[in-house]
Amino acid sequence: MEKKVDKKFTWVIKDFSSLQYDKIFSDKFVVSGCKWYISAYPKGYKVDNFLSVYLEVPDCGSLPSGWRRHARYRLIVVNQRSEKLSRQLEVQHWFDVTCSNNWGFPSMLSLDEINAKDSGFLVKGELKIAIKIDLLEIIGKVEVNGFHLFSSQVENVSRMFEKHPKTASEVHLKNPNIRTGYMNLLLCLIDTLRQSPQELPKDDLDEAHYALESLTDAGFNLDWLEKKISQVSEMKEKAKDGEIRRQEIEIELKDLKQKCSDVDAQLGKEKSKALAAKTPISFDDIIE
Repeated sequence: MEKKVDKKFTWVIKDFSSLQYDKIFSDKFVVSGCKWYISAYPKGYKVDNFLSVYLEVPDCGSLPSGWRRHARYRLIVVNQRSEKLSRQLEVQHWFDVTCSNNWGFPSMLSLDEINAKDSGFLVKGELKIAIKIDLLEIIGKVEVNGFHLFSSQVENVSRMFEKHPKTASEVHLKNPNIRTGYMNLLLCLIDTLRQSPQELPKDDLDEAHYALESLTDAGFNLDWLEKKISQVSEMKEKAKDGEIRRQEIEIELKDLKQKCSDVDAQLGKEKSKALAAKTPISFDDIIE
């Protein structure tokens, strides 16, 4: 399982000086939905007596046709005694299947400097290589858990899998287009449920149940979404009942306001009568 990281990944190479391989690889890691790994040539590549380090895109053959990634990244041979002495090189590169799926530095750091006593690069036989990646642009689709997605979908789908990792663990569809079609259906279903329960049309809610059934039949584990649909249905019914009650209360309030207005008018008349009874009668009123 690839490790998901924000922008930085650190690779610890044990027993570096004893390695007999010409080329070694880090574990795969994921940045912004894109898989990567670091490769290194402990004995040098193209330039003798230098450590060569590259950033690579794994499994290129399984990526959607036309994929491209534009990344700015910094490769770092970590000095474990003083960060200021770390060897850092930065580059910007377009990765794609037709041109280059790897790019880096053939002369990252001399082996003499790495192996020098108290250099700080080798501590207890371990060499650390770190990378910081800024993904500038993605063209085409990105593969996330076997689903080919647009870059705009990657964040939400990644968050969904982090929250519910078993969502697609039993989906055994082989055709990537069909797999992606079902994922798009799931995203549309989630988007539908994002409406306010009161404004959500009943037909949309009914179709949500049918969509959920279809996704479940395809192998998706969506118990969490089924609960949410039930909650939205319940909220919609409560909102409907609440709207009816609101209208009834508004009518009652209107009637009460009218009654208050009538009572207030009657009170005004009674006050006038009472005031008239308290006022002395004039001579002219007596003889009229």
